[in-house]
Amino acid sequence: MKILMVSIPNHHFFQWVDQLKDSGHDVIWFDSSDGGSPVERINWVTQIKGWKLKWDFPLRHTVKHSFPKIYALLQKYNEREITAVFENIIQEYQPDIVHSFEMRLAGLPILGVMQKYNSIPFIYSSWGSDLFFYSQLGIPKKAVSSFLERVDYLITDCHRDYSIAFENGYKNIFLGVYPGNGGITIDRTKIKDSQERHTLIIKGYDDGVGMASKVVEALALVPLTLIQNYKLLVYSADACIVHQLKDKEYFKSLKVRVINRGAFISNPELLEIMGQSVLHIGNSISDGMPNALLEAMGMGAFPIQSNPGKVSEEVIEHEVNGLLINNPLDVQEIASSIEWAIVNSTMRAKAQAINVDLIQKKCNRIALKKEIIDIYEKCIL
Repeated sequence: MKILMVSIPNHHFFQWVDQLKDSGHDVIWFDSSDGGSPVERINWVTQIKGWKLKWDFPLRHTVKHSFPKIYALLQKYNEREITAVFENIIQEYQPDIVHSFEMRLAGLPILGVMQKYNSIPFIYSSWGSDLFFYSQLGIPKKAVSSFLERVDYLITDCHRDYSIAFENGYKNIFLGVYPGNGGITIDRTKIKDSQERHTLIIKGYDDGVGMASKVVEALALVPLTLIQNYKLLVYSADACIVHQLKDKEYFKSLKVRVINRGAFISNPELLEIMGQSVLHIGNSISDGMPNALLEAMGMGAFPIQSNPGKVSEEVIEHEVNGLLINNPLDVQEIASSIEWAIVNSTMRAKAQAINVDLIQKKCNRIALKKEIIDIYEKCIL
């Protein structure tokens, strides 16, 4: 069968797509943002990129950065409309299924075309803040309802978002809750025992939704004697987090490693780091089920995680297998959670056993592969 997937370039999307490798299906990817060059890691997929510009004129990037108003005017005439391009793709490839990953950037832009081609089964995977935060993302409720009305099959990364979809009028088939990346590969040989762990790890997103800056502030309130023997790793760190760590005197006496957001780190390397980490801290005001949280739990790192819309409590029982941050802006609450987790080593060891087993059962990539392939078979029966 021909499966047309619509998504921005995204690590989790690439991992999901790779579950279909060697399945016998013809997979086509329409990059809805037209961002970057073809992706080598999914080179077996037909990739539709380079569609946006009519003419990539000389010195275009110079004009874009030096004369933004002129550039914006030129682009009104130089950019193709996504709806026209996508309709041509539908006509050319004649897909059996269209699967959209994320609503705002890869669903709503093609909605008009999908309404026109109503006989093509339409799958929608909800990701991250997609449904939970739609109003704050500038999406009108009417647009959400119109989109969900056209969707035939829904996949979410948490139970919360199915409830939100239902509340917004979704009446069709729910295919279930799946990790947004299609599952996690856990190498148990990389999982250190609790007493062998010497790293504190923080996800460094601080973009108005991610709130890593509050975690950094909170960490600076923890008595230095508690953490001075640990390494600190902040990954996917936004520039403001890098500056924050450099500016605070507190961190100058610690071993700090920062991996900037956008810098490449392979998934196996990150998982191995998580397998050596005492804590994994993720903090945001909005999210779906964070893949990083599931990965950290699967590798035995004790999770301290914000709980927007009560999503994290679907996998974390507070003070049993992790800690929930009730207020992601409350620095003192986060600091107290870090102290509690470091001091309670027996609890961390028990949580590690619980979490490794939980993620192995819920998110095992090998086990989920057949289920994910079967999803597409079900949708054309």
